[in-house]
Amino acid sequence: MTDSIDYGSLMHGAMRSLIKTVLLDVKEHGLPGEHHFFITFDTTHPDVQIADWLRERYPNEMTVVVQHWFDDLEITEIGFSITLNFGDAPEPLYIPFDALRTFVDPSVEFGLRFEANEDEEDETILHSVDDEIDIEIEEAPFEAEPEVKEDAPQQEAEVVSLDAFRKP
Repeated sequence: MTDSIDYGSLMHGAMRSLIKTVLLDVKEHGLPGEHHFFITFDTTHPDVQIADWLRERYPNEMTVVVQHWFDDLEITEIGFSITLNFGDAPEPLYIPFDALRTFVDPSVEFGLRFEANEDEEDETILHSVDDEIDIEIEEAPFEAEPEVKEDAPQQEAEVVSLDAFRKP
């Protein structure tokens, strides 16, 4: 038995389980209403499977949009596969859950960001999409760009950091 509880790993597991549950529901019922996802992942992860031309274009990370057209969504305990449309060319992708960097559903102002802290331990930060999260949507031939509501009220979001609870 260890001397401490690894809350960082437990949080990451819970957040990845949440994403898995959401994707399973989308597979079964489709995307409800205006829901859509921006999913950023580490393209250097050894288990990521993407076309060579995508890996060349996005050598470190890639953001995909799951919105109007997607196919062959399959979810396992350790990742998911999906076929997305890139410039009218369907491309299959396989993304392990531990390669995820962000998962955002801007339709409901929900976002998760997975980061590594200075000790290379994982840390999860929960925040609102309105808080100008550091997601750079790469210019790519995705289906559509999200609608931005200019008159939406800006709210302060609370950032939860696990560092405050760590023993020195």
